[in-house]
Amino acid sequence: MDRRAFIAMVGRSLLAAPSRAETQQTDRVHRIGWLGTDAAHRRDWVVEDLRDLGYVEGRNCELVYRLASGNIERLPAIATEMVALKVDVIVAVSQPAVHAVRQATTTIPIVMFGVGDPVATGLVANLRRPGGNITGLSQLSPELSAKRLELLKEVLPEVSRIAVLSNPANPTNAFQIKNTRAAAKTLGVSLQLLEIRKAIDLDGAFQSAARSRAGALLTLDDLLIFTGRARIVALAAKGRLPGMYGWPQFPQAGALMSYGADFRNMYRRAAAFVDKILRGARPADLPVEQPTKFELVINLKTAKALGLTIPQTLLLRADQIIE
Repeated sequence: MDRRAFIAMVGRSLLAAPSRAETQQTDRVHRIGWLGTDAAHRRDWVVEDLRDLGYVEGRNCELVYRLASGNIERLPAIATEMVALKVDVIVAVSQPAVHAVRQATTTIPIVMFGVGDPVATGLVANLRRPGGNITGLSQLSPELSAKRLELLKEVLPEVSRIAVLSNPANPTNAFQIKNTRAAAKTLGVSLQLLEIRKAIDLDGAFQSAARSRAGALLTLDDLLIFTGRARIVALAAKGRLPGMYGWPQFPQAGALMSYGADFRNMYRRAAAFVDKILRGARPADLPVEQPTKFELVINLKTAKALGLTIPQTLLLRADQIIE
């Protein structure tokens, strides 16, 4: 074969080469489980991110969803149900969901999402080499609670007492409080700890904050707090209590502001973990990722209702402003 014929043959081969999506194992349908507690997750993001990696629902992958609908007690049962369906990998959203799946299987790969400190809570051996069948994403919750306090103080420079809503049943609670107290000492504010273990405890917690004349509210990262966001936002509005939260769903529901990991980016990273595992990687060898992108969301309508002026420097740093 002469040089010209060889180049022509190679060119035809390259033109006929399939795209990345087409090179997925089309002869097999991968079953991808998604276990969560709340319908606030974005299914469209999941589908989009997996499609970008070559996994098309109905062609070469099947998405199996199980949600606890805000009822944490249901997680062990639906985790066991998902394991019985013999999925290839499970994305578990929230610390309780990861613990539930971990109890249900030691063999199916688990991609964790929405977990505070996976090492301190015993989910992985270390971030670099997780060991076992769990890897995924950590939220840096302990460190973030201190940063949120700083941002809240920037909006309310005169505030001297801040109520902190927490769930002592959360294994990361103590770490978050430790960092928040350290930040409070530096900022010269006192903290009032409001502990809740069930949703019915919320009314009493806010009444306690009112009696002690707390000037603002900070919530720690916790599933109970997240699922109770509608009630929390309503109670904060009723008590005219400016609040800082960990998820954009809070200011989107009418709260003042939030600061936390960029969840859109975390969805993409979770999909990337799924892709690596389906291609043969072992969770034990995949380093746990910590967020590198964060988002600040401010609700100006709520600020106006509370009679607050958000500093221009903070508005310029905001990733989303709700008006």
